[in-house]
Amino acid sequence: MADALKAKGNAAFQSGNHDEAIQHFTEAIKLNPDNHVLYSNRSAAYASLQRYREALTDGEKAVELKPDWPKGYTRVGAAAFHLQDWTKATTAYEKGLDLDPGNAGMQQGLEQAKRAAAAPPAGGGMGGMFGPDFLGRLALHPETRAYMQQPDFMAMLQSMGRNPQQMSMYLADPRFQKALEVGLGISMSTGGGAGMPGGTGMPADMGARGAQAPAAAPMEEDDKGDDDDDGPPPLEEVQDDDDDHAPPPPARPAAQPEARPAAREAAAAKNPSLSPSPASEAAGASKGKAAAEAEKEAGNAAYKAKRFEEAIAHYNKAIELDDTDISFVTNRAAVHMEKGDYDAAVKDCDAAVERGRELRADFKLIAKALARKGGALAKAGDLAAAVEAYHKSLTEHRNADTLKKLQLAEKQLKEQQQAAYVDLEKSEEERKLGNEAFQGQRYPEAVKQYTEALARGPPAVNPEAHKLYSNRAACYTKLGAWTEGVKDADECIRLAPTFTKGYSRKGHLQFFMKEYDKAVATYEAGLAHEPDSAELKEGVARCYQALDKISRGELSEEEMKQRRERSMADPEIQAILSDPVMSQVLKDLQENPKASQHHLRNPQIMGKIQKLVSAGIVRMS
Repeated sequence: MADALKAKGNAAFQSGNHDEAIQHFTEAIKLNPDNHVLYSNRSAAYASLQRYREALTDGEKAVELKPDWPKGYTRVGAAAFHLQDWTKATTAYEKGLDLDPGNAGMQQGLEQAKRAAAAPPAGGGMGGMFGPDFLGRLALHPETRAYMQQPDFMAMLQSMGRNPQQMSMYLADPRFQKALEVGLGISMSTGGGAGMPGGTGMPADMGARGAQAPAAAPMEEDDKGDDDDDGPPPLEEVQDDDDDHAPPPPARPAAQPEARPAAREAAAAKNPSLSPSPASEAAGASKGKAAAEAEKEAGNAAYKAKRFEEAIAHYNKAIELDDTDISFVTNRAAVHMEKGDYDAAVKDCDAAVERGRELRADFKLIAKALARKGGALAKAGDLAAAVEAYHKSLTEHRNADTLKKLQLAEKQLKEQQQAAYVDLEKSEEERKLGNEAFQGQRYPEAVKQYTEALARGPPAVNPEAHKLYSNRAACYTKLGAWTEGVKDADECIRLAPTFTKGYSRKGHLQFFMKEYDKAVATYEAGLAHEPDSAELKEGVARCYQALDKISRGELSEEEMKQRRERSMADPEIQAILSDPVMSQVLKDLQENPKASQHHLRNPQIMGKIQKLVSAGIVRMS
């Protein structure tokens, strides 16, 4: 119910019915008082009605509910700015930028707050009309906000601020006419109006009033009142407003308005009365955007209710009303994905990316379209193309969710490629080639052949794979690559616990690594499966001979030093030495060997002492 009220509030806001929007948001807050987004949206509605005290209160409540959400600080900063509380505005913008350093809206707000705090009181006259309050109103409006990204437009306003007498030079510019309508709240018409010759409709005292008005800070890109930036993604991607609507990064420069179609130009040339005024064109465009946003909200609601055909119809209507918002197209792609029409989803995503580049749209919107394309391709089974789409998305904007999907797609693609590579006949051929290379003492070549045999016949499909690991371990033993050999021997034992050759391979490697006590344990584990194995018995005997040699102190000092250094890196030895009980036992044995013989009758203690002896750390006399 709260979501439905929020959607109604957003639609009312887009239509300019701010009082109605506030009413809907208030009802939603009663149902869900802990939703920070509702307070943020109502704050925007209050600000649009210049009720900045209420806007500030709601902004502060949004921050209280979710202090790690940058947009809340934007709301606080904007409201405080209009109330001329420069300190609070500056602090709010700084905290917001700590969370989102690249947010252009907050950077601009912070700069304006600092300038306003340092500036002397504004003077009267026409030049005061183009001060911070005027710019703030332009930044709040969805159409004039784009003008502020255009250097020539900003230069025009600066020129007017320095010399208001130049106004007549710019009155023919439709952007300037729209700016006057939005910034000063006047209606531009072709007939004469009050206050100024030329039909500006400006009250006579507007210059002084503009100079004395409190400065306004630009709101965030999302001043629509709706904190949903792109509608619902596919169901498995749906996120709460809590974490899906951080303020966007600096937008690309706005695209210049498209030229009128040739037919309209010709008609206007023949009959000038047929050509609408720039002001009426701008008003029509604004109404079209509001209607498109309302269709989008209806489409979002239908999507969440799984009424997919209805959702597509709403998104189609939104695109007809406003083809400059690519989120309508990516939302439609999400519906196609839910319907299983992945080709249509990919086509929509490609169209959104192409249109977005034409409009120089926000990087995040293009990244989202590419990520959604990747999702559609992954579901369609084209993992290679999905990986490519995800990489392109991350190039536009790095997003943790997209990165996670990329990693999953790459893993699935690797598994798919491995499965396609399986060929047991070729695996057997490679095994034989490996055996021939081993017998010819070409051990590196043998390793390569056995590795290829495993790629062609992995354990999942090859019941003899454990023998390939055993053979490769033998190669590593000959090459002195003992660590790699132990890994292969362990894998062999894991795959075939009763295959005693794996135990002998591992025991031999541990012997060469001078880990005699570990080698004994490995040989004995193999003997549990094959008690009569001569190879395993010989391995045990060889290890005990080496241990006896160590206990008698027959190793050189250099050998003992190397052995102690190697043993001290062993976690098991470290655990024994850090054991308080063993520390006391070793102390007793050193200070009074005869009186502490009872310690040696404890099998556990004796086993640990034997490990320390074999490691060369303790010497028994």
